Formats: sequence, structure tokens, C-alpha cells
Amino acid sequence: MPACSKVRGPVRPHHTPFLAMSFETDIPPDLESLCRLDPYLKPHEHEIKRRYGCLQKLLRGIEADQGGLDSFTSGYKYFGLNKTPDGGIVCRQWAPAAKAVYLRGEFNEWRSGEHAFRNIGYGKWELSLPPKDDGSCPIAHNSIVKLQIQSQSGDLLERICPWTSYAVQCQDTMLFDSVWWDPPQPYQFKHPAPKIAGGLMIYEAHVGIASWKGEISSYDNFTDNVLPRIQKQGYNAVQLMAVMEHAYYASFGYQVTSFYAAASRCGNPDGLKRLVDEAHQRGLVVFLDVVHSHAAKNVLDGLNQFDGSNSCFFHDGHRGEHMLWDSRLFNYTSWEVLRFLLSNLRWWVEEYHFDGFRFDGVTSMIYHHHGIGTGFSGGYHEYFGLSTDTDGLTYLTLANHMLHSFYPDIITIAEDVSGMPALCRPVSEGGNGFDYRLAMALPDKWIKLLKEQKDEDWNVSDIVWTLINRRHGEKAVAYAESHDQALVGDKTLAFWLMDKEMYTNMSKLTPLTMVIDRGLALHKMIRLITHALGGEAWLNFIGNEFGHPEWLDFPRPGNNNSFHYARRQWNTVDDPNLRYQHLNNFDRAMNELQQKKQWLKSPQAYISCKHEGDKLIVFERAGLVFIFNFHFTKSFTDYRIGTNVPGEYKILLDSDAEEFGGHCRLDHKTQYFTSPSPWHDRQHSLQVYIPSRVALVLGLVYDTPSP
Repeated sequence: MPACSKVRGPVRPHHTPFLAMSFETDIPPDLESLCRLDPYLKPHEHEIKRRYGCLQKLLRGIEADQGGLDSFTSGYKYFGLNKTPDGGIVCRQWAPAAKAVYLRGEFNEWRSGEHAFRNIGYGKWELSLPPKDDGSCPIAHNSIVKLQIQSQSGDLLERICPWTSYAVQCQDTMLFDSVWWDPPQPYQFKHPAPKIAGGLMIYEAHVGIASWKGEISSYDNFTDNVLPRIQKQGYNAVQLMAVMEHAYYASFGYQVTSFYAAASRCGNPDGLKRLVDEAHQRGLVVFLDVVHSHAAKNVLDGLNQFDGSNSCFFHDGHRGEHMLWDSRLFNYTSWEVLRFLLSNLRWWVEEYHFDGFRFDGVTSMIYHHHGIGTGFSGGYHEYFGLSTDTDGLTYLTLANHMLHSFYPDIITIAEDVSGMPALCRPVSEGGNGFDYRLAMALPDKWIKLLKEQKDEDWNVSDIVWTLINRRHGEKAVAYAESHDQALVGDKTLAFWLMDKEMYTNMSKLTPLTMVIDRGLALHKMIRLITHALGGEAWLNFIGNEFGHPEWLDFPRPGNNNSFHYARRQWNTVDDPNLRYQHLNNFDRAMNELQQKKQWLKSPQAYISCKHEGDKLIVFERAGLVFIFNFHFTKSFTDYRIGTNVPGEYKILLDSDAEEFGGHCRLDHKTQYFTSPSPWHDRQHSLQVYIPSRVALVLGLVYDTPSP
């Protein structure tokens, strides 16, 4: 393989491959640390070693046969269309079942058979185009190019390049065409990525729906109008959905057709680069929602049947089909598939300066059953038995190993519903290397409560258990709702709480009704207790911070291709006469307090009170005392709570405050003094007034500021 060309623009610091891992043994060097953290893993040491050995075997093969990890994961510099030093273009493709490969497009007036690739072995094909006589590039910037694959039967199949960095939709055919993106003045990044000092607070967003207009919004609109909102709300990370190009808009970006191309509906590649660059300037890191679990079945503008066979990038037969998603499943045992996917991760980091990835569909990748029809009980036999797909799990481990080695500050998040042990532990321990996993049980619990039970029937012990029931030593991203709950067919928290009156009684010019009062109160309480108790990071979906008044539904035949629900109604939160601003204010105050006290970086909370009759929950975290009264009618005077830290306390956050749409029942000038009276297994205690449906956060008056 030729030497890789230098990447344009600023890149992240590299460690020298192979990194800080020893390859002299197939036993994880820190396995004992993992087993001390979770002794229940001890009986499964043999399987953990076997999985680690699979990774090591793969890494040795990459070193010995594939030119090393750096070269292997930089495939985009070799495959696809790349400029040569003399101004020409070299195009390489992997099409093992092809009989012949041709390139055509606007550059040769669409003549077929004129530019034929030569077979260079191992299923790879190469074509060189010299520069024009004046030294300019033989293919003009922003022009369409197509591949023609001759199948073994002799048919000429039109395909787009799997490595294309830009694809646009043809309005005549409605298919996506690959575009040669080579601007004369490439975007130059100006701002380095910020360092996250406090806990991670993620704003999950979809660029296309980010405008109030009934249209597909742009990268530029998001940069200019939405990033300032995110910064103002106190978030320090943006997670972008539906960036990888997808032919069907209503798939929410989860049926990817071009893995290296940024969604052209929202603008060109430079627009996305400016978005990431400006986010960095505002102190925001940017994550990409990456879909390596499956691919769209599209043939003419996707990866499916690229070389005329049913395999190529995917497994053949039933193993290559996802029955519920109606999509293709990658063959993680193929060198070229691994090169394609691993290089894809580096592409988004090197070319667009993304700071991390949220891996979608991890459960589907790591089990042969893909999680279909499977309820995970938490028994370790479910994780270390024959149902685990070693190939998919090894790919994810390799991806994390590669990313964290080349980019020390990278952050990876796993969307896994199963609870696979050690998924978020270091590879050196025998883990799979993710930094965080999504706490997917939390939104399910809140929706279930709101859907099936009255407030008075809520079991506070069960709520607390759901919030803290996560694997010790593996960080979780807590969230009360995400895009899943916002989609049509489900309801957001705000909709479950207030849908009967959200269109009639959210104005401050009308009397506050019982439905809206309850909804505002519980919306704030649910989000705060999840934020403070549910994990080591926090996630919010765009618009949920202010209780967006409608669900999310993309234009499709079933709704007459309407954009009415595929937008965000910022006008509702910007209108000072509407109560949405109260929820928005609380969201900002909650994040700001977290930034000051950093409970997300603190050890798990100590829960001192779970009183079923009073519906009260009290816990301590990061030196703060959190008090939640979920009782639907009762307020309590001089309610005694325990604490281990004596001193003088004051109110730091009060969900009943006027700016949050509350009833102002608490005097914020009140100071609370502890007494040496033990209570609830704590050495000291204090007494507070805690009104019905109110959350209260107390902190020491003379507390030492967090570093």
C-alpha cells in the first residue's frame, strides 16, 4: 500500500501505534482490576481472556499483514477518489465480485467504458487520471461522478463511490449521486477543541428539524441560531444526529447510504465544518451519532450489492439481514469492512474535528439475536454465552482501542440496552473501551409511571433503585427522555403530563390550571432527580428543555409529507407570555449549578431517605443535599433530614421559585443550621419546609468552591 498523504488542516495528537498496550500475551494485563471491581466476573475470566485474545489476534494481523494500525485505519486516503501531488486523481475501489469497473461523469460527458480501472488484486481496482494540460484537476469541483460495475453475468451496474465525501439528490431520479468535493479554498479550522472541565452535559440535536420553519434546516442556521441557545443553557457538548448521509429523511439518519458524506440536505461539507468550529469556540465539544450497526438496503445509492454480489460489505444470507430494521448487517470478519468502518471513524475526527461518537445499535452488534425478542434479566449467562457475537464485539473493542490511542481526548458512548459487563471499562482490563453507556432504563421508567400509574401510587424506592441501578465503575449518561420519546407514536414527558391543555392553557395571561401546575412541577422534578442521581453525564434532546409542545414526525406519505412536526417551535420559549420559559429557566439553572458543584463527576449519591408514605426522597452528592417531595397534596413543615456535613445551609435551587413557574412558597433568605442529632444513619440533621411537588437543593453557606 502506498504511503498515506498528509491530512490537510489541524489534526489531533497521535500516539505511536501500537500504543500503550502489550501484545506479548493474550491475557488482559489489568484483568485482576476488573475482577476486583466486579467479583461476579471471576467465573467468566476464561471467556474474557478469549475475547481479548480475539482482539490481539486481529491487531497482530493488522501489524503483520495490513501495514500497521495507522495505515489500516486511514483507508480514505487510499480508497475512493484522491488527488495526486501532480494535480491528477487516483481512484481505487474494493469490488471483489466485479468483472470490470469504470468511472464516468460530467468530467467525460458520461461516456461509458472510456475510463476503465485495472485489477490490482485482492478484489481491488485502480484508475489514474492525469491532470489537464494546464495542470488543473481532471474532475471539476462539485461535479457528479459515477461508478459502473460489470457483474459476473456481464451486466453494467451503476453505483456511487462508497468513500464519497459528498452526495446530492438528483431531483429527476430522486437518487443520490456522488460529488467530487474539491473546493479551491478549503475550510480552515480556527478554534481548538475545548477541554471539558466539569461533568459532561450533552445537547442531542437534529440539524434538519432545528428551525421553526416547515423546512429542512441548515448547518448554517444551526451554527448561527441554535449553538448560542445551547451555550446559554449551560451545556458543554452537542450530539448531532442524522449527519451521515441517508437517502430517506424520515429514517432519522439511521438508514445510512453514504458513510463518509455529510447530509447534503443541510448544506455542504464546509457548512458542517463551520458548525463544529464555532461550537468549539463556544466551549462545546461535538459528538457524532455514528451508525456502524447496519446500513440501508439501497442499491443504486448505497452500499448494498455494491459489486453485484449480495455480500461484499455484508454477510450473505440471513446473517446479513436485520429483520426488524429491514437493513443490511456488516461482515466484521472482513479486512476491507474493518478498514472501511475504522477509517470512517478517523475521517470524521480528522476531516470534521468531531470530539467523540455515540455508537448506535450496540446491542444489535454484540448479540446474534440483535436483542430481538430478548429480555435481559442481568444474569451473566446472557452476556458470556453463545448468544454473544464475538465479531461485532471485537470490532467495537478495536474501534475504541484505536480511537483512544490516536486521540486521547476522544469520548465514546454506547447505546446498549443489555447491560453488557465491562462495556465501559478499559481494553487493558478486558473491557470494551467505551467511556459511557446510555442509561436506557431511566426514560422507560418515567414513561411507564406517567402512562400507567397515578402520582399517589408511585413507589419512591422503586424510582430510586432504577436511578442508581447501574454498573459500578462504568459511567452512564442519564436522561429522562431522548429522541426516542419525542417521536410520533410515543410522547415526551411534557406531553404525557400536559397534552390535554398544552394548546390552551400555557399562557401566563390565563389562570394556572391543575393540569399545567402538576405538569410544570413534575417536569422539573423528574429532570433534576435524573440529572443528579442517574449517572455521570446528562443528556437532553433538542426542545425538551422547555417542554416542546408537539411530538416529532418527519415528512412521509402517512402525513402527506408534512413538515409541521419536523421542526422546533422556538417561538414558544421565546414568548415571555408563555410558560415554556419557566421550564427553560429551570433547565439552565440546573446545568449552571452542576457546573459549579460538579455532581456528575462526584461519587454516587448517598440516599438517606425514601419515605413511601410521604413520597419523599433525600440524598447527598457533591456536598449538596437534594430533597424531593413527590407527594401530590402534602407539604411538610420542619421535616427532618440527615446529613454528614455539619454547618449552615442555604437554598441553591428551588423548583418552586417564581422564575421557574412555581408558587414561591420558600423564603430564600432562610438559613438552615444542622444539629448534632443523628438521623437516617447520618451524623447530623436539619429541618426544612418542603412543599408538595417541589425539589430543593441545599448547599453550605461557606462552602469551598469546586476547583
